[in-house]
Amino acid sequence: MKVLIRGACLLALLSFVLMSCQTEKNAGKYPVTVGDIEFDEKLDDPAFKKCNPEKLMSFQYYQGSKGFDYKGEKSAILEKLEKEKISSENKVNGYITVRFLVNCEGKTGLFRVQQMNAELKEAVLDKELENRLLRFAKSLDGWIPKEIKGFKVGYYQYLTYKIENGKVSEVLP
Repeated sequence: MKVLIRGACLLALLSFVLMSCQTEKNAGKYPVTVGDIEFDEKLDDPAFKKCNPEKLMSFQYYQGSKGFDYKGEKSAILEKLEKEKISSENKVNGYITVRFLVNCEGKTGLFRVQQMNAELKEAVLDKELENRLLRFAKSLDGWIPKEIKGFKVGYYQYLTYKIENGKVSEVLP
């Protein structure tokens, strides 16, 4: 009987250790915070640096801010977009979102793009229009570093372009 109990205890202990090791393996493949953008050597500039990489935390665009953290506010972006005259020959409708990280120097990187149709379902509207809007977002150089409790921090920002009949009709947020 003692042999059976010892065997069961040993088996339970071994199972726990194996599960614990498996959990540690899986922990490394998930971001620290939901929504974190992981560096991808095929997409990202290796010279772009996150703020305080040892803390592994970046904020969202709405944290620690009273307004749009861009020199000239959102209207400056809209003016620049108007001058660029970015549109598509295809009369598509939907949304193209460009999400990125602004570091504590106001520099941007880790750009990611998502397209959705007018029903908010993932779809490819127009790849060339996506590329133009991505280049436009990368060209914006007036991002203001955020300060929270006296420390400059990095933050995630996004620009969602509402597309109607192939033209940008609105920029969110």
